[in-house]
Amino acid sequence: MKIGFIGLGIMGKPMSKNLLKAGYNLVISSSKPDTNREMQEHGTEVVDTYIELAAKSDVIITMLPNSPEVKEVILAMGGLIQGAKPGSTVIDMSSIAPIASQEIGKELKEKDIGFLDAPVSGGEPKAIDGTISVMAGGDEEVFNKCLPIMQAMAGSVVKTGEVGSGNSTKLANQIIVALNIAAVSEALVLTEKMGVDNQLVYDAIRGGLAGSNVLDAKAPKMLDRNFDPGFKIDLHLKDLNNVMETSTDIDAPLPLTASIRETLKTLSVNGNGEDDHAAILKYYEKLTNVRI
Repeated sequence: MKIGFIGLGIMGKPMSKNLLKAGYNLVISSSKPDTNREMQEHGTEVVDTYIELAAKSDVIITMLPNSPEVKEVILAMGGLIQGAKPGSTVIDMSSIAPIASQEIGKELKEKDIGFLDAPVSGGEPKAIDGTISVMAGGDEEVFNKCLPIMQAMAGSVVKTGEVGSGNSTKLANQIIVALNIAAVSEALVLTEKMGVDNQLVYDAIRGGLAGSNVLDAKAPKMLDRNFDPGFKIDLHLKDLNNVMETSTDIDAPLPLTASIRETLKTLSVNGNGEDDHAAILKYYEKLTNVRI
């Protein structure tokens, strides 16, 4: 089986390398010469066009920034849909709007091309060690066929329903993660202002009810002031924009999400968009005039 991979960024590159480690043959198309050279050194075939990539692939994975980019790569002139073989499958592992996933799935189905919307959670560290969580939407038969491929990159793969449900689940995930990081930030600036050692605060609460994967992943970065991006603020803002767009479409008020989206907007405008989302801390530091 040959797998095509498009979108070799912070998440996509380590995910593709895990496919190679699992023994899959890989073909890529990237606009970055350095990425092409690096992946060729790992045994990957490089082609020039999406049509050529699709024609060579049994399964095609896309890992792109947002809905417009995914639609462009899959559906536009010169896109995957023009080269993909009947019976092949596209797995979009990007985080996009659920309605966009449904539109893409419908057009691919008309060409007898399977489709899964399968966004991921876990950030760069889990992409590197192959333990991301995948939430997938699509037909049962297509999901089962592609499950071993997704498991080669992930610690958890869950089918959440039909096409669109994967990204609906990812929206829920991004709400919870953003609000958790905000809560950790508020707590740490409070204890900092009270003169308590925040390393000891973290050590004390991580084993109790306040403990979480978010706390363990982000509090150490905050304490070390390490905001190198594992998942950028601008990308999280993009996801929350998709949340709010969807909430408007289905008439579901989300006041907490609306609030944290404004926080992320402020950080982005102030030049922190390329920071890891642990830098939500900076917003609360400015409010309280403290520095962790």
